[in-house]
Amino acid sequence: MATGWAKEGAVQEQIDATVTDAIKLAQSRLPQGPSLSHCAECGTEIPRARQAAVPGVRLCVSCQDSSDREVLSSSGYNRRGSKDSQLR
Repeated sequence: MATGWAKEGAVQEQIDATVTDAIKLAQSRLPQGPSLSHCAECGTEIPRARQAAVPGVRLCVSCQDSSDREVLSSSGYNRRGSKDSQLR
């Protein structure tokens, strides 16, 4: 495929680099370190199974669910790519 000044495979390299950067960003946002024994929001005890499953956990399941819902509702990005979102 003729790509002008770009070398062969440059588009795929750019896509791969973008995906790699997104993965690194997502991994950097994961909790790290020791898990808390009690929720940082409500003070409820966090079960040992959750502490073992999620390293660095800071919230109980209920508070984590609420936090995740807030992030999703405030993200202004429409993953479905509907026509309405493209017109804004």
